[in-house]
Amino acid sequence: MAEHVINGDPPVKVHLRQSGRARRISLRVSRLDGKVTLTHPRGVSQKEALAFAYERADWLRGHVAGVPDVVPVALGAVIPVEGAMVQVIPGRRVGLDGGELTVNGRPEQAARRVASFLKTLARDRLAEASDHYAERLGQRFERISLRDTRSRWGSCSSRGTLMYSWRLIMAPPQVLRYVAAHEVAHLAEMNHSQAFWDGVTRIHGPYATPRRWLREHGQDLHRYQF
Repeated sequence: MAEHVINGDPPVKVHLRQSGRARRISLRVSRLDGKVTLTHPRGVSQKEALAFAYERADWLRGHVAGVPDVVPVALGAVIPVEGAMVQVIPGRRVGLDGGELTVNGRPEQAARRVASFLKTLARDRLAEASDHYAERLGQRFERISLRDTRSRWGSCSSRGTLMYSWRLIMAPPQVLRYVAAHEVAHLAEMNHSQAFWDGVTRIHGPYATPRRWLREHGQDLHRYQF
């Protein structure tokens, strides 16, 4: 993928991508890291595509500026855990202690140790919530897996495997529980029909508030780099 920098204040790095499926020139600014992708059809030259981007330079700068800053996880960093902001500090073990997350070992290992702790905590909370909602639904799931997905917070396979993003452990507990109820409800309805949403309501109750939180704040959980 070719790169080009649009000079100005500030300069904007543009990643050019040629696509046989594209029918027109398009610009996309990632909400996760501010990466700018300029896609153009094969019949359009890079020069023409870049002219399109230059015409929208001010728009690009505004959108890039609106992307939240990335937060490297290290000693001293402040990160969310179950909806509360905690500071990562040195300690004798890895664990939560009030408003702090203590981490042992060498400083350069802090990010890896914090990620491991959060994944374990996420599995415990998601397994508990999934068991609870599956019992209420009268269904069984096969197993749970955790990933670091950016496009979805969870999924349910036709074989009954529930997949969740482990970053849900950073969201408020009611958000994690809603996602668990949502995926468990798919054990009965593998779609998003009215029957599915009725199932979510039956096992979870009203879900508008946690669903809205995910839409408005979910992408911010990807700011934290481990």
